[in-house]
Amino acid sequence: MKFFPLAFALLFSFTLQAQNSLPDVSIKTLDGQTINIQDYSTNGKITVLSFWATWCSPCKRELDAIAEYYEEWQEEFDMELVAITIDNARNLPKVKPIVETKGWEYTILSDANEDLKRALNFQTVPMTFLIDQEGKIVYSHSGYNPGDEFELEDKIKALKGE
Repeated sequence: MKFFPLAFALLFSFTLQAQNSLPDVSIKTLDGQTINIQDYSTNGKITVLSFWATWCSPCKRELDAIAEYYEEWQEEFDMELVAITIDNARNLPKVKPIVETKGWEYTILSDANEDLKRALNFQTVPMTFLIDQEGKIVYSHSGYNPGDEFELEDKIKALKGE
């Protein structure tokens, strides 16, 4: 009987730990190369993961809004944004043309099978995660309203101690 509370406490702590770090999931670059998303938790940079899709208007508005500030954020905060499309194999060919038309300078990855989406346990896009320099998920936000990019900037500034 004494074992049950200890087992529950350990399970709960592992669950919390799993929710605060990136899962061990492989996804693809647009060129078809496989990468593990955990690579972004070991680079020492502040990283924004923005999940989007070609058919999602709020997603594109969010990435357009961030694009206006992205170069400045990279210089000032030593951060990067990784835009992860959840477009399926049928819609994936539309991704590169949209990215080129928009002029987005982000790293673009594909989670066409939605493995990473399932592992991070969210339902809708846009979905944004902020990863600190130690690889911990410190903030997440679902949806997009104009001005959300300023809230994200405030969270990034706080990570840099500004």
